[in-house]
Amino acid sequence: MDKSVIISIRGVQSLNDDPPEVIELVTEGRLMDCGDEGYTLTYQESELTGLEGTLTTFQVEPDCVTLLRMGVVNSQMVFQPGRRHFSMYDTPYGALSIGVNTRRLRTALDERGGEIEVDYAIEIDHAVAGENIFHIDVREKGEPPRSGSPLQEAGLSC
Repeated sequence: MDKSVIISIRGVQSLNDDPPEVIELVTEGRLMDCGDEGYTLTYQESELTGLEGTLTTFQVEPDCVTLLRMGVVNSQMVFQPGRRHFSMYDTPYGALSIGVNTRRLRTALDERGGEIEVDYAIEIDHAVAGENIFHIDVREKGEPPRSGSPLQEAGLSC
């Protein structure tokens, strides 16, 4: 199964006592069922995100989500609760070594769509550079946005 979907992303980033920064994006993408390996969700970044020319892919497995970006920005971020993953974040301005420490991960995807939510800290040179939560809602084209989703009811929404 490979289908066109609507992807709604809401991210909240905070650092120290600064007010949180909220980013929201709604875009069209593709959802692919990979069988026992989970699901793959892809979309093209736009000028609005500052990553135009980059393909973003989420590989969603039961206990792990991997975010891959290829194009103008190249990176891999692995979200796995209780584990810290390190990788390179390659931008047109240079490469950074980053660490991702996932505190909470929830996924509820099926062939019709669903949700992903990740709560994590990002580190640059072993120093925390921000606390982040992102919530992704995936729905078939033509379907209304979900309300009262399982993740929201569990108090896990941004």
